[in-house]
Amino acid sequence: MQSVKNGISYELNGWKYISIKGTPRERGYAHGYLAAKEMKEIQAMLRFNIFQDTGVNWEYYIDVCKHEFTQKIIDMFPEIYEEMQGLTEGCNAAGTKISLDEMIAWNNSITLLGYWRPSADERDDHAVGAKEGGGASDHCSAFIANGDYTTDGKIVCAHNSFITFVDGQYYNIILDIAPNKGHRMLMQALPCYVWSSSDFFVTSKGIIGTETTIGGYNKFQNNLPIFCRIRQAMQYGDTLDDYVQILMHGNSGDYACSWMFGDTNTNEIMVIELGLKYHDIKRTKNGYYFGCNVAFDPRIRNLECTNSGYCDIRRHQGARQVRLPDMIDKHKGKINIEIAKMIISDHFDVYLDKENPCSRTICSHYDLDKREYMSQADRPKPYQPRGAVDGAVVDTTMAKNMSFSMRWGSSCGIPFIKDEYCDQHRQFDYLRPWLKDRPEQPWTNFTIYTGKIGSNAKTIKKRAGPANKRQTRRK
Repeated sequence: MQSVKNGISYELNGWKYISIKGTPRERGYAHGYLAAKEMKEIQAMLRFNIFQDTGVNWEYYIDVCKHEFTQKIIDMFPEIYEEMQGLTEGCNAAGTKISLDEMIAWNNSITLLGYWRPSADERDDHAVGAKEGGGASDHCSAFIANGDYTTDGKIVCAHNSFITFVDGQYYNIILDIAPNKGHRMLMQALPCYVWSSSDFFVTSKGIIGTETTIGGYNKFQNNLPIFCRIRQAMQYGDTLDDYVQILMHGNSGDYACSWMFGDTNTNEIMVIELGLKYHDIKRTKNGYYFGCNVAFDPRIRNLECTNSGYCDIRRHQGARQVRLPDMIDKHKGKINIEIAKMIISDHFDVYLDKENPCSRTICSHYDLDKREYMSQADRPKPYQPRGAVDGAVVDTTMAKNMSFSMRWGSSCGIPFIKDEYCDQHRQFDYLRPWLKDRPEQPWTNFTIYTGKIGSNAKTIKKRAGPANKRQTRRK
């Protein structure tokens, strides 16, 4: 356990838990100090990975952020700006040299790298991420259910993050923020992020939140960045209506998502398909919503996306468009935490009609997929180091106790061993120095920290959940 004034951290089953409290500057400093080691690794990774993927240096994006985003963050979100000042100071105090400009760019990196053009002469009101299908990249599987679908009629929610391993392997932070104003938040996050980014969280107001991105999305306006809007909603949103209002105000089209929220006070759930010009909102107390990286609203899918993968079961969007509702309907009336874990770990390939961990399954494994059924040549490459790096589940009871259950490595437990992988797939050997092993880990329960926080703190409160039965390992 490591402690500093206003913060503590510990490591457990592949996760690093960080609990911070206080004013924006205080909690930011504690977070930065406790995550400084990880931030130093991330700085090196960004300089390598961004240049490899875009041909543009990370410093370019830092400069873009400074000139195009920082002032509006200062004006509209001064508390978030002050927290990032604290993050910068904490990192530097712990030996990781970083500027405030880089810290802001890091928190805004989803927008900068996925929705903003990578060269100055291409700046306009549209941005293309040049990842999945010619538009913004797509990640994650998720669902949220209630009413007749769950064992007690209350909310059950599950999510996993599938992403490229080089940057996705840093999503192993469990962040507990107890601000001096607003609601307490427990979330999965990246080191030194003021928001989740993977977007799995609960708040002391009783709100559950998650999302899946909309693949192929290609619209953008430089209004208010998503990391500020969703953090503002988490900290100050009292109702589902508040989340709609905060996310819509200053919407930029960045991180276009199917946002799924649940209010444990009423057990109502909601999905917001949020594009730029278009959005669609649905709410229910008896049903479910799911995300598979495709927009169901025809306006968003056809007018704001390119090559979406809708209904194409050769691709992960279309395959999960079938499999997720199949699984939810199959377990109607029985969905609880354990069933949610099973669903989010599923390996059934609807295209080949068999168990087959691959890019198309709910627990995604691009690294095991030779991609012989690609529907077009520009899809992710065979055996690309990408896929699910975690699993996350929560229900109303857990959320009311400010807790959730998480699994690091993959939702199913199949390990990733970088040397075995790089030896088998030499085309990706250049990534070997930047990859980390992710061995099989158990599902683990996390909750907010209730002990003493400060430089003299001696004990911590850990709650480890039982491991699932061992899963089949990667051959």
